[in-house]
Amino acid sequence: MRKKTFLIIFIFFTIITITGFLFLAGRLTERQNRVCSKSNCFDVELAVTPGKIARGLMFREYLDSDKGMLFVFKEEGNYPFWMKNTLIPLDIIWINGDKEVVYISENATPCKEDFCPQINPSKDAKYVLEVNGVISKKIGLKIGDKIILDIK
Repeated sequence: MRKKTFLIIFIFFTIITITGFLFLAGRLTERQNRVCSKSNCFDVELAVTPGKIARGLMFREYLDSDKGMLFVFKEEGNYPFWMKNTLIPLDIIWINGDKEVVYISENATPCKEDFCPQINPSKDAKYVLEVNGVISKKIGLKIGDKIILDIK
C-alpha cells in the first residue's frame, strides 16, 4: 500500500513539474516584437487598432530605454502626431514602406495644454516608432537609415 501511495505521489509531482517546465519554456520562447537599426534594437508594443493608435504612449510615466511603441498603418500616408497627455519626452521616428527612416522628431516634449501642436513630418510613412527622447541621437539614427521590423 505504501509503495502504491508513493508511486501515485511521485507521478503527480512529475506531471506537475513537466507541466511547469513546458509552461516556462513557452513563456521564454514567446517572441517579442522588435525594431532594429544598424546599431540598436527595441522591444516594441504594437499599435494597430484605432484605440491603441489614438492612445499611444499617453499617460505613461516611464519607458525603458530599450522599449518603444510601433504604430503600424494599413497604408503609407502622412501621419502627424502630437504629445497631448504624454508625460515623457519622446523621439518620434517615421518609417516608410521600404523601411527607411524618413523623418525624426527628436525629444518631443510633453504637452499638458488643451491645445497641443501637431508634429507633421510632411513625409509619407507606413510605420511610426516612439522611443525615449534623445535615443535616436545616442544611437546615431539618421534619415535614410534602414530599419528591420521583426513583428508578428
